[in-house]
Amino acid sequence: MPQFERYIGIDYSGAATPTTSLKGLRVYVSSQAAPAVEVLPPSGARKYWTRHGIAHWLQAKLSDGITTLVGMDHGFSFPLSYFKQHALALDWDSFLDDFHHHWPTDEDHTYVDFVREGMVGLGQARMGDTRWRRACEVKCRAKSVFHFDVQGSVAKSTHAGLPWLRHLRKRFGSALHVWPFDGWDIPVNRSAILEAYPALYKLGYATQDRTPDQHDAYAIASWLCDADASGDLHRFLSPELSVEEREMAKVEGWILGVS
Repeated sequence: MPQFERYIGIDYSGAATPTTSLKGLRVYVSSQAAPAVEVLPPSGARKYWTRHGIAHWLQAKLSDGITTLVGMDHGFSFPLSYFKQHALALDWDSFLDDFHHHWPTDEDHTYVDFVREGMVGLGQARMGDTRWRRACEVKCRAKSVFHFDVQGSVAKSTHAGLPWLRHLRKRFGSALHVWPFDGWDIPVNRSAILEAYPALYKLGYATQDRTPDQHDAYAIASWLCDADASGDLHRFLSPELSVEEREMAKVEGWILGVS
């Protein structure tokens, strides 16, 4: 029997500001009773989602009592090398607070590049290196979360999205399970959010008339739903990793579907 009632797939974008309507921000929702469909911004809002809008929409959805699994296409943490370089505690919540202090990319009128260039925030004190990759990125050959300005990069979306993860964390606390930081097993009747990587799932679904951004969000929502229905989700939530990899993932996070 499926563990969740609803599945949300989000293809993220770190372009422009938190309140900019972005064509690259896409949201799809599926359930066991209905295939994934696109969710558009509320009536009267801008044509496309904003990062601010998605965060507050998610907050409402995660408060409505429907057990939900959310997959988001950006990094949830940084490589262990980053923690060592900046002498940070190996704790995800502390990391989010420290990152937000230096990279306040959820503030109005703030571009990620503004922080990179020293115009806003204290980003120069918390920079990374493109050679640093998380263990999960190495395994699935994904780019580093510090690899900016190249095709297929998730660096901007990660640096733009982390403060909004912190927002949800502050709002829900332990009532929202953040995988795998809160544990590899998600308690029954609890909603959860996790890092998704569309490249792992999208080839299993026909593109039809969807744009690449739409198809990425569609694939996340559909794959989560299908995996839960087949019983495979539990296996993916508890990948076969070494003791060392599991300890590392408590800090770096993990991508669902990577083993």
